[in-house]
Amino acid sequence: EWSGSPREDVEMESERPAFRMGRLDHVHIRVPDRAEAARWYADHLGFEPVEEFDFWASGFEGGPLQISADGGHTTLALFEATDTHPMAPQATGVAFSVEADAFVAFARSLPCGIFNPEGERLVANDLVDFDLCWAFNLVDPWENLYELNCYDYDRVRTELVEADGIEAQRYWPAELHEGYRDSHPSE
Repeated sequence: EWSGSPREDVEMESERPAFRMGRLDHVHIRVPDRAEAARWYADHLGFEPVEEFDFWASGFEGGPLQISADGGHTTLALFEATDTHPMAPQATGVAFSVEADAFVAFARSLPCGIFNPEGERLVANDLVDFDLCWAFNLVDPWENLYELNCYDYDRVRTELVEADGIEAQRYWPAELHEGYRDSHPSE
């Protein structure tokens, strides 16, 4: 239970970092029914599904339905929250996006006093391969969840993952995205 104070093992004072988090990308929203929630957001707030991210919604069980009211620049990621849902541990969180140079520099600065959601120091091998982007999941000292994304997939793969020998985590097998991509060639 949160005490209102930061974790004791987190150093609060530090020099101003060179890294800046980037633009707001999406917010994780947990709902009991994605389709019902998407309809409500469409009818009341003007949100529409973002076709570019359809793989996450339909390519495997448990992925988010990305909806946007500004043409996909910022989105809500609707996750179904049920006891049996494969991504039940997913919590509400805020995601930011940066360009490849900043993402690679951030990864190479680790560990640097930032923790992952499991309470361990964030390291480069905490990198997540989401097939459409790369991400780091991190928490602040008060255990609020954040995600740092980079959508320059090929560049990060070449300049960071392959160059530094990083073994990225996956939440689903790569074959799922390959099969989806093969069945949706125009996307």
